[in-house]
Amino acid sequence: MPVNASSPIPPALDQLRENPQAGPEEAPGLLERLAEVPDPRDPRGVRHHLTVVLALTACAVLAGATSLLAVGEWITDAPDQTGRADVARYP
Repeated sequence: MPVNASSPIPPALDQLRENPQAGPEEAPGLLERLAEVPDPRDPRGVRHHLTVVLALTACAVLAGATSLLAVGEWITDAPDQTGRADVARYP
């Protein structure tokens, strides 16, 4: 009995093949998507925009961080320009 693949990658690749001319306006970037995430934090304790926090966390995980401690260490050790973002664009 054939088994369906559990990976979503082949169907996604098929969709990309069907529409190879998709432009940037049709595929928002990571920061634009992260800016859509509602911030559940109490405004009194916010020091950094949620978009920047999520983006740096994603970078740390992609670089191999596997725990909150590792994420924090990666962000602390990252070069200064890594954390620079146009935060006015991502309130």
